[in-house]
Amino acid sequence: MTDPSLNAAYDVVVIGAGPVGENVADRTRAAGLSTAVVESELVGGECSYWACMPSKALLRPVVARADARRVPGLADSVRGPLGTAAVLAHRDAYASHWKDDGQVAWLDGIGADLHRGRGRLTGERTVSVTAPDGTEHRLTARHAVAVCTGSRAVVPDLPGLDGARPWTSREATSAKKVPGRLVIVGGGVVGVEMATVWQALGARVTMLVRGSGILPRMEPFAGELVARALTEAGADIRTGVSATSVRRPVPDGPVLVELDDGTSVEADEILFATGRAPRTDDLGLETVGLEPGSWLTVDDSCRVDGTTWLYAVGDVNHRALLTHQGKYQARVAGAAIAARATGAPPPETGPWGAHAATADHAAVPQVVFTDPEAASVGLTLAEAERAGHRVRAVDQDLAAVAGAGLYAEGYRGRARMVVDLDREILLGVTFVGPGIGELLHSATVAVAGEVPVARLWHAVPAYPTISEVWLRLLEAYRG
Repeated sequence: MTDPSLNAAYDVVVIGAGPVGENVADRTRAAGLSTAVVESELVGGECSYWACMPSKALLRPVVARADARRVPGLADSVRGPLGTAAVLAHRDAYASHWKDDGQVAWLDGIGADLHRGRGRLTGERTVSVTAPDGTEHRLTARHAVAVCTGSRAVVPDLPGLDGARPWTSREATSAKKVPGRLVIVGGGVVGVEMATVWQALGARVTMLVRGSGILPRMEPFAGELVARALTEAGADIRTGVSATSVRRPVPDGPVLVELDDGTSVEADEILFATGRAPRTDDLGLETVGLEPGSWLTVDDSCRVDGTTWLYAVGDVNHRALLTHQGKYQARVAGAAIAARATGAPPPETGPWGAHAATADHAAVPQVVFTDPEAASVGLTLAEAERAGHRVRAVDQDLAAVAGAGLYAEGYRGRARMVVDLDREILLGVTFVGPGIGELLHSATVAVAGEVPVARLWHAVPAYPTISEVWLRLLEAYRG
């Protein structure tokens, strides 16, 4: 049923009110463009309720205890178990108890109109919204529609899976109790972070990794150091194996996972952390000549190829599936929409321009909040070589830095910078070790700014901090 009284025209219609959609709306409203935001779930999106915020709230007590156990005079005080109820309550608070009142108030504060319901394209610059009560109305965009619907977890089609009630990242970050035994399928960021959390809270964790190691998109030593720590903490990491079937014979009983090597493993819960797919299957893409369920290809202003009015921002464009990168794209796209709507000045879409998400190609930062932390920006050595750059990798044992020894007894870590030998700039940097997440932005500035190595020599790190690893890396490069 269509309610004609709700049909309205706006300058911009944003589908999806996660962090990406919120940032697009913020920029278009700041430019004076009327903006509607359509959301079918909670305003604030995946990051606020089932990903970044709850996962990091769960991880912080785990990592803080691990750090404290390496400090003389403090270690004996933190030998006991974590307070599970307090950790879960902390998580609940950071997920706003799965209520979006605060986020709705923020949208209202910037002057954007929220439309609750499922948004679908019905043609050029038009979006239909099906409200929770079944009523429908239509929104028309004068200038742009921005698709910011994000991605969803992919669960493989395995025999018996339907009745096994598997976890995805949503269940793993919102679970109300600790499973006695947890099988995690996948060795990427979600898999290793959730292994870190639930192992520390008392679960016996088994990881099933199809490849040869965990964190395959980072430098190999990152996965090796994180795997070593997880194994020492009690996790069972099995590489080169895949699940072939999953069964839960009794509804409240254990899950039995059959593997392709002929073995099996039993657990109380199973988490599939095996990738993401775009939330575009029920978006009406076919009405504008695009394929439902597909990733949307865009230019550097996040405008969908072949269109003048449609933008795809965040996970849906498959450029960099990270919240901070999606928000960066949203700032770029929102500014580009505003520039094109007003007509002057023309958008700056060249590399590193105000309306170009160049960092998606050259300087994507990421922190994996495990113990030890792993952080990287830019290209790995293998990626740089595949791209045809003439490069040199410079490695440093982080334990040799005075600040690392002060941070923790028995510190284990490693740093690498990948140097473009022709331009004498950094193409990528990776750190692995306790407390290194906050080092990453210095590396991001160096990579994004294409700072010459000769100038980095004059960026003097404070002594005695872990950041002195920069001096050691540069000394090694200079010989």
